Amino acid sequence: METPLVFSQLNMCESKEKTFFKLIHGSSKEEGSKEDKIRAKEKRNRLSLLVQKFEFHEETHSSRSGHLAKETRVSPKEAVIWGESFDKLLSHKDGLEAFTRFLKTEFSEENIEFWIACEDFKKSKDPKQILLKAKAIYEKFIQNDAPQEVNLDFHTKEVITKSITQPTLHSFDAAQSRVYQLMEQDSYTRFLKSDIYLDLIEGRPPRPTNLRRRSRSFTYNEFQDVKSDVAIWL
Repeated sequence: METPLVFSQLNMCESKEKTFFKLIHGSSKEEGSKEDKIRAKEKRNRLSLLVQKFEFHEETHSSRSGHLAKETRVSPKEAVIWGESFDKLLSHKDGLEAFTRFLKTEFSEENIEFWIACEDFKKSKDPKQILLKAKAIYEKFIQNDAPQEVNLDFHTKEVITKSITQPTLHSFDAAQSRVYQLMEQDSYTRFLKSDIYLDLIEGRPPRPTNLRRRSRSFTYNEFQDVKSDVAIWL
């Protein structure tokens, strides 16, 4: 008699390899003829797909559970404070994460990523690090047709372009201030009215949102000998 395919009756304490081994090895009658061998092979293939699907479901459920726990850890009291000022929102790690999620729904996350990059840049001390980070920020956010070009006036961009070969820790101050004002006066106002924020202040679980794949976070890992503190802002 073949072993029934009922996953709920499996001993979950056994290793998955052992369970799978027991499932694919029925009685020796399956190996008796050529046709039986073919049927046994097809059965093993089906079982392999079922096990993979079962494992994928387990991993997905675990991932979603972890994600939900992360999203609901903010207390309504903390979230209410973010509504007092834009600065209070950005100074709180969870507030920054929530605002970033909101910007992704508007396809404008390059603004907050640029602001984060500038905060990290101003902590640089080594001259080589300053030069490499300045170049990375310029190529990613400032130059024409940059992959995540931020909205800056011509004069501000021109000043940065002329100074990029010999940057200082203040090279992006004007641009960062401009982007900060744009977010504060525009995006922040809409964020306070968004479902993302309202759910937080009322203690409701987050609603599913249709987001595009997250753009690559701004880091400097691709540059040798460049250390970034940007992780503390994410």
